[in-house]
Amino acid sequence: MDGNRRFAKQLGLDEGSGHEKGREKLEEMLEWCTDIDIEILTVYAFSTENFKRDSKEVRDLMDLFKENFKKAAQDERVHERKIRIRAIGNIEELPEDVKEAIAYAEERTKDYDEYFFNIAVGYGGREEIVQAIRKVAEEVKRGEIRVEDIDERVLSDRLYTSDFPDPDLILRTSGEERISNFLLWQAAYSELYFTDVYWPGFRKIDFLRAVRSYQDRKRRKGK
Repeated sequence: MDGNRRFAKQLGLDEGSGHEKGREKLEEMLEWCTDIDIEILTVYAFSTENFKRDSKEVRDLMDLFKENFKKAAQDERVHERKIRIRAIGNIEELPEDVKEAIAYAEERTKDYDEYFFNIAVGYGGREEIVQAIRKVAEEVKRGEIRVEDIDERVLSDRLYTSDFPDPDLILRTSGEERISNFLLWQAAYSELYFTDVYWPGFRKIDFLRAVRSYQDRKRRKGK
């Protein structure tokens, strides 16, 4: 969901307003996905590198995350559509109040299985792989698995997304054409779609064009 700050600058707004517009767009996106029965939506909300931004912006974003996790947990639409909310990433590095809000949202939606809404916050694809390797190494050290038994499935089962299939489509807004440390392992055979539109200005027609582009592709997965 790239381009909040540039969108705000283009309109003469402050960065905070750009992030708020981005939050509103995310609510729309969640509705669009459920409308056409896309069961799993994973969004890149805050990367490990984003912690290096200006401290005020980081704190403002954390306040926004806290507010939004609580708001989502209380949203009637979430409960009507049985959307399970989950945060993925190095959650322990987040402020305590954000962790509490995440726990609240996850607890209130834990029994839902119609749709799945994953928010990557404090997330880095390389870090996720390193964490998975450490888990495997510890299990080998304890004698729980043998080195010769390590394969792709073993590593995949120790990622944050172990409960989900790899993404079919990765969509990035704002004109940047890279995946920037997002789901590096999982994206091996994902279809990629890039658009010049900044995230807050992303429209349903833009979303449907991305879906149509995906539908028109022949996925061979190396075969």
